This record gives sequence, C-alpha cells and structure tokens, in this order.
Amino acid sequence: MDELVQRLSDGEHPVTAGGPNPSVTQFKQSIDREYVHIKFTGTRGGTDLGVKLDKMASQLDADFEQGVGTVHIEGTLTLNYVPVRCVATIDLATLNGTGHLVVLEQQPAS
Repeated sequence: MDELVQRLSDGEHPVTAGGPNPSVTQFKQSIDREYVHIKFTGTRGGTDLGVKLDKMASQLDADFEQGVGTVHIEGTLTLNYVPVRCVATIDLATLNGTGHLVVLEQQPAS
C-alpha cells in the first residue's frame, strides 16, 4: 500500500478545511456543492485533498451563520491510485479538526 495512504489511515491526524483561503462561508459553499477541501496538516508541506462529499454519512447541522459547532465530513476520493474515504470532524470556529482515511476495496481489473 502507498506510504502516505497508510500513514493517514492509521489513527487521527490534524486537519483544516476550506481550501486556500478558508472561511466558514467558503466551507459552507463547498458543502453545498458537495465537494470539500480537507488538508492534512501533519504531513511534509500538508496534503490537500478534494473530497466528494457523502451527505448521507456526514453530519452538517452546525450553525454556519454564527460560525459555531462542529461538522462531521465523510466522502470519497482517490489518493495515489488508492480509493479512500476521508473522515473528518471540523470545528467551525477555527476550521480545524481531526481526520483519517479509510482504504476502500479496489475492484479487480478486467
């Protein structure tokens, strides 16, 4: 398995949300588009991931207007040719939190 994927799927890691210029407004817009940016900050230079949001698995009932509460984000992507699910909990007050990856089963090539 890829070293980065293995490292990020082992335990919880610090993350931040929102893309290059994070704000609660931008984060909410990303959630509405069902595509969010999550950055694992504990890797060399950070690892930015674009995550296709799974709204059914996510818990998004925080107060975005006031910028308070936490959201639970889940979604899928492919990192270094490995299909993964990103799972993160983000505090809206800071847009920081913790997260990890879950490796998904790969389909055999036909």
